[in-house]
Amino acid sequence: MENVKLFATWSCPFVKRVVWALNLKNIEHEIIYEDLANKSPELLKYNPIHKRVPVLVHNGIPICESLVILEYIDETWKDTHPLLPKEPLDKARERFWARFANEEVLPSYFGYVLKKGKDQEEAKETMLAHLKHIENLLSEMKFLSGERIGYLDLVYGWLAENCHTLEVVLDVKVLDEDSFPNLWAWKDRFLNNPAIKKSWPDQETLRAKYQERKESSGK
Repeated sequence: MENVKLFATWSCPFVKRVVWALNLKNIEHEIIYEDLANKSPELLKYNPIHKRVPVLVHNGIPICESLVILEYIDETWKDTHPLLPKEPLDKARERFWARFANEEVLPSYFGYVLKKGKDQEEAKETMLAHLKHIENLLSEMKFLSGERIGYLDLVYGWLAENCHTLEVVLDVKVLDEDSFPNLWAWKDRFLNNPAIKKSWPDQETLRAKYQERKESSGK
């Protein structure tokens, strides 16, 4: 019998990728929520290097880092909703854009919304340039991975899930229908998928989180 546990925090964008993958593949799992200010002995045991979430524990064996976990899930549960393409070239392409998300898009996005003044304007220019690349990926596709939700959609899903609430609370604008029509349409398609929709965070709790972050950053 499979035993799948996910060490998580409710708002972490890297965790949500894994939750969505488990939901899409209908994998039964237990979520163990961590207080990162008081990390559990189990989390420190399973991820002694980085000491952070997400950590997937499959039959007692830990797998760390969200992109690695996504590939592990896809290779282990192959028969239901494949996430990555079969062709090596297509797979390499998706891995490239996934790294771009982690190393460029996500840092520039949160750098922009949490900065102020001149630093914020500089961060905004970088972020918008990055998002234009993602906009262009969607020029002829419903989803970033093709005709249905796949690996890249899970990697960029934090953008769809967080953008509205975060922008309202922090009084910034990133995605709009005129500047990013493809991303705008993708966002709605992604969020309305039943496997994604059932894991939406409570919006009041999410707003409170970003309000606290706004106040702590002095914005």
